[in-house]
Amino acid sequence: MTPKNELLFCALGGSGEIGMNVNLYGCRGKWLMVDCGITFADPAYPGIDVILPDLQFIEDRLDDLVGIVLTHGHEDHIGALPYLAEDLGVPLYATPFTAGLIRGKLDEEGISDRVKLKLVEYGKRIDLKPFGVTFVPLSHSIPEASALVIDTPEGKVFHSGDWKLDPTPVLGKPASPEELTAIGDAGIDVLVCDSTNVFNKEASGSEASVRKGLGETIARAKGRVLVTSFASNAARLHTLGQVARETGRRLCVTGRSLDRILKVAKATGYLLDFPETIDPEAAMRLPKNKVLIVATGGQGEARAALSRVAEGSHTISLDAGDMVIFSSKQIPGNEVAIGRIQNLLAGKGVEMVTERQAHVHVSGHPGRPELAKMYEWLRPDLLVPTHGEMRHMMEQARFGLAQGVPNSIVQKDGDIVRLLPGPAKKIGNAPIGRLVLDGDVILPADGSTVNERRKLALNGQISVAVAMGKDGRLIGRPQIRVQGVPVEDERQAFVDDAVDAAAQAMRGNRRGIDRQREDVRLAVRKIATRWTGKKPIVDVLLIEA
Repeated sequence: MTPKNELLFCALGGSGEIGMNVNLYGCRGKWLMVDCGITFADPAYPGIDVILPDLQFIEDRLDDLVGIVLTHGHEDHIGALPYLAEDLGVPLYATPFTAGLIRGKLDEEGISDRVKLKLVEYGKRIDLKPFGVTFVPLSHSIPEASALVIDTPEGKVFHSGDWKLDPTPVLGKPASPEELTAIGDAGIDVLVCDSTNVFNKEASGSEASVRKGLGETIARAKGRVLVTSFASNAARLHTLGQVARETGRRLCVTGRSLDRILKVAKATGYLLDFPETIDPEAAMRLPKNKVLIVATGGQGEARAALSRVAEGSHTISLDAGDMVIFSSKQIPGNEVAIGRIQNLLAGKGVEMVTERQAHVHVSGHPGRPELAKMYEWLRPDLLVPTHGEMRHMMEQARFGLAQGVPNSIVQKDGDIVRLLPGPAKKIGNAPIGRLVLDGDVILPADGSTVNERRKLALNGQISVAVAMGKDGRLIGRPQIRVQGVPVEDERQAFVDDAVDAAAQAMRGNRRGIDRQREDVRLAVRKIATRWTGKKPIVDVLLIEA
């Protein structure tokens, strides 16, 4: 589909799901991409950590792609760039902090010299004909979160990215109500808006308010204190640096992603007054009440610092009387992983504090009062909810209409929507899907490799080796190896039974090697099903002697 004298919108990720945000705008034969993020795998993808968007739709139109603009540096907005940006072959546009994070990722993949990364300044228009893009600073839980004013011959869009309203920001200077009102006065046709916290009746609150809650909680602690938060929340790091000074504790930061954020933040003019940190070995030598540890892993990530601390495999150790503060929101889907770590910590006698017990976290997304203010300032003719599951987007559509926005349209990944001219409507479908990063290889999420792995995880695997003569007769006894099949103490009896079945399938069989192999496979699987009720994968190797 080639856009004509119209403004099209198509999400290839992030609409109908949390994460993996990729949005396309089409106008007069050209396409503009906004963000290119990842999401993280769940147990449905055994052995997989990272899931990428399938960009087939725009890959088929690379000659028409004018660039990729990045709203901010969270993984669900920039995480796919190291794997996909080189093939897309267009420049990336980002503010200095976001660009610093992207540059580090490109360096790790060894492609930084092959991907153009261009810095942008707030308030200066980027000309990507037929699109003009102006970055607008907003508050979020990472420095330099940006909305985008996208100007086209057909109309003007305010693409919010992830945002909140913070009257007392800790880092950076977001656009004021007056500045946002002026943008609305200039005319906004379409607001494409974050839906994540639409069910929250209260505003998200200021990062500055967290300082008091963290300070009071840490001040009462008698032992070591470990705070876990999102590594990218540089404002929270700033707050913890201040609290460390106020409570007389030395600061220890542990986790690769935290180190990366600190490095990029300082290089771009943030956290310049951050306290000097100490390493984990030094932290363990200090009196317990003289150290404050900041660690990754608050979402239950198995390889993160907090998980290793809880399991006792990290240099940092916690004991009865120590405290862990979860200064972050529990992301839906992570409950089991977080619960596992919390149970390990509880078993050590560690006290745990979450946002339910003290004011130790504020969200980075807008609640209903903030959404209402943004509608009032911008006065769009059309609201397009994004960044959320279907329930979030439908609710924002209803809320926006109730607040006086004239029109709204709810789309989902793959819907091609004509925003302008005329009433917004869906006009087509783009192919969508998921890719997985498996080791160093990118594969289809529903391809044979992942499906085979799922079957292995569910049912186990049996290997059968059979030797036969040139006449097709069985030589010796088949050899069988079993993995993940629930036979436990009866394994040898099961193997003996399966060997007999394989041998019987070979006797008198003269129907060709392929048929012999299949007969053996079915015979062994039948035994496995009789013993266990499961149907494991059975691989048969026929060896001609």
